[in-house]
Amino acid sequence: MATIKNGNDVYALAAFDKEAQLQPHTIGRPAPGPHDVAIDILFCGMCHSDCHACNGDWGIDSWPIAPGHEIAGVVRQVGEQVTQFKVGDKVGVGCMVSSCRECDLCQQGLEQHCPKMIQTYGSAFPEGQGENYQKAVGYHTNGGYSSAITVNEHFVFHIPSSMKMEYAGVLLCAGITTFSPLNRHILQKGGGAGKTVGVVGFGGLGQMAVKLAKAMKVDRIVVFSRNDSKKVDAAALGAELLVHSDESAMEQAVRSLDLILDTVSAPHAIAPLMNTLKVGGNYVLLGAVAKPMEVGAFPLIFSRHSVEGSLIGGTQETQEMLDFCAEHQVVPQYEVIPAKDANAHFHAMMNGTSGAKRSVIDMSTIAEYCQPVTSASQ
Repeated sequence: MATIKNGNDVYALAAFDKEAQLQPHTIGRPAPGPHDVAIDILFCGMCHSDCHACNGDWGIDSWPIAPGHEIAGVVRQVGEQVTQFKVGDKVGVGCMVSSCRECDLCQQGLEQHCPKMIQTYGSAFPEGQGENYQKAVGYHTNGGYSSAITVNEHFVFHIPSSMKMEYAGVLLCAGITTFSPLNRHILQKGGGAGKTVGVVGFGGLGQMAVKLAKAMKVDRIVVFSRNDSKKVDAAALGAELLVHSDESAMEQAVRSLDLILDTVSAPHAIAPLMNTLKVGGNYVLLGAVAKPMEVGAFPLIFSRHSVEGSLIGGTQETQEMLDFCAEHQVVPQYEVIPAKDANAHFHAMMNGTSGAKRSVIDMSTIAEYCQPVTSASQ
């Protein structure tokens, strides 16, 4: 969120170049304006997108940058016109912190697609957001790998009382990313009875997709994987595993699925996977793959398949997701780590060795780790 250049009242973990070594740092946050909520961050999940934003993969070179968009904390202060929150509330902040609030997309609850959407980190902060933000204008936003944040109340979410703070932030990225397409294609079309869903990849996003589909009472869930090493794990969540290199198994699965969620963020062939969709089925891309993917016209024409992308969800849908997960006890795989271990976990994500559990930084440990701030980050 908005960051005061040269400010130093908030502890953070930041990358200083494309090597993306997280180091102790300090940043400044604005005081809350009339419609803002100041939040003490308790936990922040570590998402693979954080790596891409810090190491130059996505063309972001606004260093030093503190990533993190899976934020859970407690309200410390509210602006005088805030109506939805009070001091002490359990709240979360996800992948975006502002939009124009006026365009057709924003009016439809699709703020994530607004041309003026501001990401929680890595976006240049614009003019016109309020007097308290003037010192932040033109400087890039910084995220939840920090001890505090200030956000307009429209982009802050209530964390249900039954939900643990340790994993609530994870749902604001991995949860809403998988919930949104399932909401569109399953819940809003009569529910999961009689429906079959495929999930490509069985990491953090893939597991969330399976858990949410199960909670939506989908009849059959199929996990596509490179080998059968995760067969037992898939079965434990109520899914069956299909090895997509097994030609015989893939042939038997032709035209058997209503929906496929593809969570893989590395280049891979999707045409063979699409063959398992029923006529009129939907293939949804969730992984941010930089290279183009090849799709043949004839399979699309003859099977009336649709290929679409999906980007998190709007503010209303995100709150609905949190409430749904609380009601159905949908909990991601996660592990809480101290701030001093964040860099090691960060590079495990970059190297593909982090496993399916989401690492969540315990921000109560950041002050001790950041004192004194290292000379490399000054």
